[in-house]
Amino acid sequence: MLKDIRKILCVRNDRFGEFLLNIPAFRALKEAYPHAQLTLAVKSGVQPLAECIEYADKVAVWDDDFRKNLRKEGFDACVILNPTKEAHWAAFFAGIPARVGYDRKWGILLNYKIADNKNLALRHEVEYNLDLVSLIGARTNNKAVSLKRLPKHNNLEYVTAVAIHPYTSDKVKEWPVERFRELAQRIAGEFKLRVIMVGAADTGAGLFSNLGGNIINLVNKTSLVDLAQVLKQCRMLVSCDSGPVHLAAAVGTPVLALFRNDLPGKTAKRWGPWGKGHSVIEKNNLLDITVEEVLGQVRSALK
Repeated sequence: MLKDIRKILCVRNDRFGEFLLNIPAFRALKEAYPHAQLTLAVKSGVQPLAECIEYADKVAVWDDDFRKNLRKEGFDACVILNPTKEAHWAAFFAGIPARVGYDRKWGILLNYKIADNKNLALRHEVEYNLDLVSLIGARTNNKAVSLKRLPKHNNLEYVTAVAIHPYTSDKVKEWPVERFRELAQRIAGEFKLRVIMVGAADTGAGLFSNLGGNIINLVNKTSLVDLAQVLKQCRMLVSCDSGPVHLAAAVGTPVLALFRNDLPGKTAKRWGPWGKGHSVIEKNNLLDITVEEVLGQVRSALK
């Protein structure tokens, strides 16, 4: 434990899925330093979602203006959860006394650090993040990824629906969208349930339109906070390795996730849905996962 810690900065300025997996680490910091102000520095698009985390006293956008004024903020500790040279330099030149992070990308500028072996995927990302904050004595028995500060939402039109997210940030991890379309049609037909297509897409969003009244296309139509509220209502989410997997898990919705297991550092062991009640189909080649196999898992989940 460090002494005289009044202000802690946590930097995680990448995609929202990776960001959410730091919630147990934020909880550990708050439990270890309950009187300290915890500031989360994130990408601008993640800020509204970060403000829903109950352990955050303040959320800032990690941009040039924030970095230029970092010294004025008077942080006593800075935890850099995704290593970048930029973040390491900023914390060092701001004179932050305790600088915590991974020993790479100019890790010499840090004074509390561990080796970055996450690419080996020997543990889950949640556990790696908890290892990092433990360097300054932050630990917790509650390792749940949870969002409890969502704005109130009284629209319950999706309470019996199945959500499907057919996209990923990395095409090599994406199950064919045509199979997701077939899956949506078969779920809607067999179970007589609404199927909600969610996510963000540069092209092809119209592929899920006009499929019948039970298939609702919300692709490119929700903010991250709206998406969290939609997923919270649904009975389950089916998705490849993507941010909505972790968002659904954080709001308590069961997830069926499709993963490749031949990509070092990207397997379900590190990036799968965290917590109980979720399931994974994992194969060397996503093309080997059939619609019928996924549908079978959906049947089991909906029993």
